[in-house]
Amino acid sequence: MAALLHLFSAQPRRVLALVALACVAMLAFGLYLQHVEGLEPCPMCIVQRYAMILVALLAGIGAFVSRPGTRHALVLGAGAFAVFGAFTAARQSWLQWFPPEVLTCGRDFYGMIESFPLKRAVPMIFRGSGDCSVIDWTFLGLSIANWSFLVFTGFAATAALLWWRRPRG
Repeated sequence: MAALLHLFSAQPRRVLALVALACVAMLAFGLYLQHVEGLEPCPMCIVQRYAMILVALLAGIGAFVSRPGTRHALVLGAGAFAVFGAFTAARQSWLQWFPPEVLTCGRDFYGMIESFPLKRAVPMIFRGSGDCSVIDWTFLGLSIANWSFLVFTGFAATAALLWWRRPRG
């Protein structure tokens, strides 16, 4: 445990690079599930993707920044987006455990194309089209939203440790 804490204070840039790499891997897996397995992302999934992209960008930039003050600001930003992603994933998990009687999560893809002009349909597509309360895929008994919550929580904890273990002065 002491070696892990030492890593956070001695090599924060390496930790941030690992966070950015993990984010890219998570995003790639999400795209695999969407384009290969055919799982349609819901609006909350899209929001989580944006949060993951922002965590990846801020952590990736932080890994290359040599100024500690700038890196600490990027760590705070990445941590904030990780908390936001965890909140969204927790809300989606709640919807999956206790589905609402009326679905309010989003419209279906073909219905958007048929009902709206392309100029209005394209932004709707990026909002997602799946149902947020449906569990399409599980691993070890946890849904994608559950895993997303755990990953975002891990990233937020990593950001908190990096902030807490930063050199003072």
